[in-house]
Amino acid sequence: MEESQRDRVPLGQRLLDNVLLLLLAGIAVMVLFYTAWGLWEVISLPQATLP
Repeated sequence: MEESQRDRVPLGQRLLDNVLLLLLAGIAVMVLFYTAWGLWEVISLPQATLP
């Protein structure tokens, strides 16, 4: 029982060892970041004056 507790891999290491999970997390963070940034830019634009 003591050996099985010593051999357990921590959760953080298991998550960081999963390459597909890191790829998906990186893409998701960038998509959310740029989407939020784009929406903020659109919302904060001044109203255009039409001729």
